[in-house]
Order: sequence, then structure tokens, then C-alpha cells
Amino acid sequence: MTGIQLRSPDFDDHGTIPARHGRDGENVSPSLEWVGIPAETSELLLVCEDPDAPGGSFLHWLVTGIDPHVVGVPEHETPAGGRSWPNGFGDDGWGGPAPPPGDDPHRYVFTVYALSAPADLPATPTVEDIYRAADAAMLERGTLVGLFQR
Repeated sequence: MTGIQLRSPDFDDHGTIPARHGRDGENVSPSLEWVGIPAETSELLLVCEDPDAPGGSFLHWLVTGIDPHVVGVPEHETPAGGRSWPNGFGDDGWGGPAPPPGDDPHRYVFTVYALSAPADLPATPTVEDIYRAADAAMLERGTLVGLFQR
């Protein structure tokens, strides 16, 4: 099997993200675990976005510079060695799901990238900037999708 396997003890792939992780709940990031990081990895990048947001892809979490020997992140923490960036709400770190009330469930796509070099990002990266930079230095990646509805 190739690639990074990304999972959460808090929800299954394409399962419902618990309300306490939402912006209206406790707004705590979920626990994540990963395996399959290539030995030549320089650092990891973690991103979570909502591609179903009304205004286009919305950034919920961006962490760069994660130590490649780290195998996950506990709930409500930043991965070891990582730098948290502003999310789409303007806050550093995790910004929990907050889709418009009554919308169908939104998908929250968590991706861990194993990078050969640090991602070259602008001061205020968009989701597109993040994927472009991560893809340029990507060795492997793993994805986990959670669903959330209000």
C-alpha cells in the first residue's frame, strides 16, 4: 500500500464530525493519526478545508513545518514542530465547521502532505496557494473526509 493513511479516532472517513469540534461547539480540533510517511520527508503540512462553502473553498486549518517523525496530533493541539496559520475566520489554528444552517452536510477535507522541502506560501495563503505549494514539494499525501451539518 502506498501513500499516507490518515484517520481520526473521533470520526470515520466520510462520517460525521462530532458537534463539539464545530465552531458553535467547543471548537476543538479533532485528533488525527497518520502512517506511511516517506523516510526522505523534510516536513509535514496539514490542511483542512470545506470545498462546499458558499463562497468557495474555506480554510479551517493550516499547519506547516510539522516534524516528519510525528505520527499524529491530539485533540485541540498543534502538531509538534508545526506553525499554525490564520484560518478563514482570521484566527490562528483550528476554526471548526460552521456551514450555513439548513445546508446539506458539508465535506471537511483533511490532508497531510509529506514534503521534500518547506512549502513556499504567501503571508496570507488561500486554499489554492496551499495546494499549489504542497503539490510542488509533495512526496506523498493522505486524505480524510468528515461531514458536518447545522
